[in-house]
Amino acid sequence: MDLYSDRRERILKYIKDCGQASLKELTELCPDVSDMTLRRDMAFLEEKGQIIRTRGGAVAASRAGVNSEDLYSRRAVLHTHQKQEIAVKALSLAQPSCAMYLDSGSTVLQFVKALPDDNYYIITADPNIALEAARRAKTTVTLVGGNLNHSTLCASGVHSVNFVNGINIDIAFMSASGFNIQTGFTSGAFSECELKAAVMEKARTRIMLMDSSKLAKRMPFTFARLSDIDVLISDSGLDKEVAALAHNEKVQVL
Repeated sequence: MDLYSDRRERILKYIKDCGQASLKELTELCPDVSDMTLRRDMAFLEEKGQIIRTRGGAVAASRAGVNSEDLYSRRAVLHTHQKQEIAVKALSLAQPSCAMYLDSGSTVLQFVKALPDDNYYIITADPNIALEAARRAKTTVTLVGGNLNHSTLCASGVHSVNFVNGINIDIAFMSASGFNIQTGFTSGAFSECELKAAVMEKARTRIMLMDSSKLAKRMPFTFARLSDIDVLISDSGLDKEVAALAHNEKVQVL
């Protein structure tokens, strides 16, 4: 077990044993690392569905009385206005009669909810997005199979990657769990990171839907850099430095 995994196991055990923990308590538990590192560890554990972060600490997911679907629902109601703002901007880039990959996540779900009933061909590994898209009579939906992540409700794994490698994708509407300039777009699950990277490789046009709350968050696995995308769609809280760097990389910013 590496140092990262060992520390996160200790943090998780402490939170589970106590039911909850403050950042101060975790600092005393792991005195050799910074508060920022501990916050990243907690973000990782929350992404895995094992804890719920609170103001100044975290509680065990089991103690909070939630299950994996509740965690997905919790994220779905956060920053809803910003996600709807992004969805409206993204609609102009959706094209009927071409293969569109829709990544997992609540922001992309807002996008598909806003789609009209037209001859879209949609590919996704997110069952919730597939079900929403299937409500449209004219839209064709292909659901990518794989191992379902209980926290993100996204299918991934080697079969998912193999499937994506065998298809053609015209436009990919992607999402990320975090972004900063140094590490790029990141995800908390390695298998989902592999799938995202495969989609990015196959797509002719790559569009990132990301609300500004994801800025400065860093999850363990990078699947793309700013220079790898064609369009970045965010809300009015997008950091000016990120917007300027995107323009320098010839990325269209909406």
